[in-house]
Amino acid sequence: MGHSRLLISSLFIYFLFINCSFPEKNCNNFKTGSFEFKSSVDGKDYVSKFIRGDSLEIEFFNGIVDTSSVRWVSDCEFILKNINPKKSKKSISMKILSTTNESYVFEYSIIGDNSNRKRGTAYFLDQNSN
Repeated sequence: MGHSRLLISSLFIYFLFINCSFPEKNCNNFKTGSFEFKSSVDGKDYVSKFIRGDSLEIEFFNGIVDTSSVRWVSDCEFILKNINPKKSKKSISMKILSTTNESYVFEYSIIGDNSNRKRGTAYFLDQNSN
């Protein structure tokens, strides 16, 4: 009887670990490349495309080109600081939460304003640039 309980307990723990999977996070796959991010504001859909290199990100949105520096603070977190145009001196904290082969889910906010965090999904436009 004691061996049966041990076996059942062991199986329970094994299946618990199998079913409690954590989101995939291969953040290094998304440090560089060409991406697209779709958002909706007040019922209107917007598309932002951006190219990210090791230390620079160029974003194309509504006919405007923005350039930001990229500083990785961990494998899955980086800071964007606007370079051109100088529309804002506030930096943005970006955190990759999960990844797939084609996309990543991220959370972002202006540094110091954690109460206004938002989420989005960015999709690879060109996986060969990675």
